[in-house]
Amino acid sequence: MPPAPPGPEAPDPDPEAEPALVRVRWDHATRIIASRYPPIDLFERVDGDPAVWEALIAAEMLTNPRIRDGLGEIALVAPEERVAGPGATYVMASFTHLNPKGSRFSDGSYGVYYAAIDFPTARAETIYHFERFARDSGDAVRDTDMRVVVGKVDERFHDIASLPGPRRTAVLAPDDYTSSQALGRRLREAGSNGVVWPSVRHAAGTCLGAFRPKAVQPPVQERHIRYHYDGRRVSAWFDYATSAWHAL
Repeated sequence: MPPAPPGPEAPDPDPEAEPALVRVRWDHATRIIASRYPPIDLFERVDGDPAVWEALIAAEMLTNPRIRDGLGEIALVAPEERVAGPGATYVMASFTHLNPKGSRFSDGSYGVYYAAIDFPTARAETIYHFERFARDSGDAVRDTDMRVVVGKVDERFHDIASLPGPRRTAVLAPDDYTSSQALGRRLREAGSNGVVWPSVRHAAGTCLGAFRPKAVQPPVQERHIRYHYDGRRVSAWFDYATSAWHAL
């Protein structure tokens, strides 16, 4: 007798269940950004009550009218969530400069600080998005310098890997961010620090998205690298620390 055909896939036990909370402790949370975005000195040296930052920025603009372009929209970050001091720019910029096209866990109306558990994962993630942007822009062969920053994380985040299978698959879809953006907005509005999930660009990696500046510790610059785009893909990267090219 032939085996019976498989039955329908069981539905999620609770399609509205939120991902579990887990403690994330990373000593080398890695982020790679374009070197054309230098740290903004005002974030590094400002101190005191964050509620008066708008006044400080206005005063700074009297002598440097272009300062707002670098600082972004500080009003997007609540005073109690603002961070200052060494490395603060790398965190604050993620929340004051919004990507109108959105990202995996944002529809573009709020910022998210993205980082990876290690350099290989951060490299794979940024190269994927770098290539998409270059192709969409019709870029020819070019080299682009990037800045690697590394910081610590020690907070509770919602773990996407804990979601039921079909829902987890939807949230981790490689290019369709519909489910992940809806979940991100809901978690952020509920006060979540952010999310952690298995990288979809690097099989062995893990990524993190913080919804609040204070959910991560300000990072420090680790090194500079360069991506070589050959007109189709990033085929090599250069490490300024070792003066060596690495094929991809």
